[in-house]
Amino acid sequence: MSAGDLDPALLHHVVNTLGWRSLRPLQEAAVTPLVCGDDAVLLAPTAGGKTEAAAFPLLTRMTGERWSGTSVLYVCPLKALLNNLLPRWETYTSWLGRTAALWHGDTTAGARKRILAARPDVLLTTPESLEAMLVSANVDHTSFFSGLRAVVVDEVHAFAGDDRGWHLLAVLERLQRVVGRPVQRVGLSATVGNPDALLTWLQGSGASKRPGQVVAPHLDGSPPTAPAVTSPPAATGGSAAVPPGDVQLDYVGSLDNAATVIAALHRGEKRLVFCESRRYVEELGEKLLAKGVTTFLSHASLSLDERRRAEAAFAEARDCVIVSTSTLELGIDVGDLDRVIQIDAPTSVASFLQRLGRSGRREGTARNCLFLALDEEGLLGAAGLLLKWSQGWVEPVVAPPEPRHIVAQQLLALCLQENRVGEHLWQEWWNGLGPFGASAEPIVRHLVDQGYLDRDGGMLFIGPEAERRFGQRHFMNLTAVFTAPPQFTVLQGRTEIGRTDPSLLTERVDGPRRLLLAGRSWQVTYIDWRRKRCFVEPVDGGGKAKWSSPGFGSAGSYELTRAERQVLLGEDPPVKMTGRATSALRRAREEYLERVHPGGTLIIQDTGGQTRWWTWAGHRANATLAATLDTVAVPGQYVNDRWIRLREDVTVHIWSDVKRDATDRLCLPDVDERAVHGLKFGDALPPRLAEATLSARLADTESAAAVLTEPVRFVRRER
Repeated sequence: MSAGDLDPALLHHVVNTLGWRSLRPLQEAAVTPLVCGDDAVLLAPTAGGKTEAAAFPLLTRMTGERWSGTSVLYVCPLKALLNNLLPRWETYTSWLGRTAALWHGDTTAGARKRILAARPDVLLTTPESLEAMLVSANVDHTSFFSGLRAVVVDEVHAFAGDDRGWHLLAVLERLQRVVGRPVQRVGLSATVGNPDALLTWLQGSGASKRPGQVVAPHLDGSPPTAPAVTSPPAATGGSAAVPPGDVQLDYVGSLDNAATVIAALHRGEKRLVFCESRRYVEELGEKLLAKGVTTFLSHASLSLDERRRAEAAFAEARDCVIVSTSTLELGIDVGDLDRVIQIDAPTSVASFLQRLGRSGRREGTARNCLFLALDEEGLLGAAGLLLKWSQGWVEPVVAPPEPRHIVAQQLLALCLQENRVGEHLWQEWWNGLGPFGASAEPIVRHLVDQGYLDRDGGMLFIGPEAERRFGQRHFMNLTAVFTAPPQFTVLQGRTEIGRTDPSLLTERVDGPRRLLLAGRSWQVTYIDWRRKRCFVEPVDGGGKAKWSSPGFGSAGSYELTRAERQVLLGEDPPVKMTGRATSALRRAREEYLERVHPGGTLIIQDTGGQTRWWTWAGHRANATLAATLDTVAVPGQYVNDRWIRLREDVTVHIWSDVKRDATDRLCLPDVDERAVHGLKFGDALPPRLAEATLSARLADTESAAAVLTEPVRFVRRER
C-alpha cells in the first residue's frame, strides 16, 4: 500500500492544495499499518510531518468505513499545541466533508454546547478534558463516544514519562469499555531511546492482543525541498542517529553576559532562547529589553493572552528574541526560526533534540543551537549532555513506577462517572491494565474506610470525604493528576499579566514591593488575600521574579552525571567550543582533578574530618546508595548527583564489610512525610503505600548496583 491508497479526494488536495509532489517517508510508511487499523508509534523529529502521517490514513479509514459521530480523538499535552493544530485538522477534514473541533479547559460553554449538539468527526482535546467529559452530568458520554474508532496521542513521550501518562492510559481503557470495541491507538513522538517499549506502553491492555508497530523510516523526514533532519532512532538499545547541524558551546559566566552576547549576535534574525526556570526567563527578558532588543517571553505563569500575544508577534517578526521555558519545546508553531540558544543545559538529551529541531526548517538552513553556560556547573552539564548526544544516546521513556495515587483518583472518577460500580466489577473497567487490577484492592478498602467511597448492597459510590475534598466546581479538581504550587494572579486593572509565587508578597522588603513579570517591573498596589489576587502598576526596574519548584531538588540522571565525569577526565564533546569555554573547562578539570578517577570511584577523607564518596552516579542512585549504606552514610544528608557524605571514622576494613552484601539488599530511599502532601491524591492512600510510591520513584537500584561493583580508592587529603 502506498500514497495511492489514500482516499482519492484527500490525495487530490495533498497534491493540488498543499502542493506536495510526494509524501514524506514517514507519511508514506504510515499508510499501510494505519489504514489496516494497527496500533502504531510514528517517530520523526520536530516538523517531520507526524500529524499528517496520522491524519491522512485515519481520514481515509473514516471515509472508506463510513465512520459517523466523533470517531477520532486527537490528544495533546498542551492546550496551546491543540490551538495551533486545529486549523490544520479543520482543513483536512473539510476536504472530505467532515468536521473537527476543539475541547479543552479554555473552550467556552457555548462552544461545548455546539459540540455536544453536532458531534465533530475529529475532536482535539487533553486527557483532563476527556476525564471531565466522562464524569460530567452535562455530557451523555455513552452516546457522545459511541462512534469512537481511533485515538491519536501527540507528543506521546511527554505523557509516558510522568503521571499524566498513567492517567491517559486509564482514561483510554474506560473509554474503550464505554464504546464496547477496541480503539486504534496511534502515538506521535520525537526521537526516544526505547520506541518499542513506548508502543507497548501506549497499547495498554491490548499490548499482547492487537497488532502494532513502530513506524520510523531511516530516511530524512523532511518535505522534498527541505534540508535533511534527524534520523529516527534504532528500534532497540536506547540510541539514535546524531542529527547534522551547527552546535556550539560558549561560557559567558553570568546572565548579564548572556544578554550581552544574545543582543550582539545574529542581529536581524529570529532567535529562540530556552531557559531552565521561569525566573531566568524573566530576568533575561528584562535585560534584553533594556538593551533595546525586541523580546517576547513565554512560560507557564504568564497569562494565556500574554503568551498568545508573544507567540503571534514572534511568528510575524524577524529581528527579535523569544525567551521561553520548555513551553515552546513541543511542536507549537512560532514561525521560521533562525537560531536556537540554550542557557546552561536542558534536563535531557531528548529535550535538547526537541529544541534543536525548532531550527533549520527553511530550505537552505541548518539546525543549530548555541549553548551559553552561566557558571561551571552549567558548563559541565552542557558538555556532558552534548557528549552523550554525540554518542547517539537518548533517554528511554519510562513510566513512573507504582502509580497508586492515580489508581485512587481513577477509582473515584469511575464512581463519579457511573454513579455506582460493583465492588467486585471495578477491575473490568481497566481490562487488566497493570496497577489497576487486583493489587489495587488495599486502596479500595482504604477509600471505603476513610469515607472517600461508600459501600452499600455490593456497590461502591462517592462518599462524603471525596465530596468534601474534591467536590468543588463539579469535581473539576479530580480530573488533574498533579498539584500546582499556589500562585497569586497578577492584574493591572482588569488585565491579567500572569501569576507569581505568594512568598514574593509575604517576605519582608524595604520600600515598595516590586515584581518582575512578562519582562517588566511592577509595583504592588493592593493584595486581595482571600481571592489570591495582586494588583500592580508599571514601574521602572527593581522587580523580582520567583516561583516555587515542586520536586526533590537536584535530579541529574546516572548517564548524564557519568558523562560529566568523562568530560572532567578529558573527553571533549565533538562540538565547536569557544576559547572561553575551552579555558573554563580546563579550569574545571584542574579543580576536580582529585575527585574523578577512570578506574572507579573515590572516597576522599579530609584532615578536617569530612569524608565524601565521589560516586558520580546521579541523584536517584546516590539516594539509593545512602539508604542502603545507612551504617556508614551520614543520616539526613541532602543528596546530590556527585557524592555522598560518609561518617568520619570509615576505614577501608569497615567499608569492605559494609559493601560486601550491599548489592543483595539495596534499600529504597527514605521519604520526608511532607513530600507525601505534594503527591496529589496521596492523602487518599494508606500512609505506608503513599510513602512506598515516593520511595520507588526516588530510587535507581540498577545504577546503584552498578556503582557498588566498581573499585573504590581511598584518598586522604590535606585541607
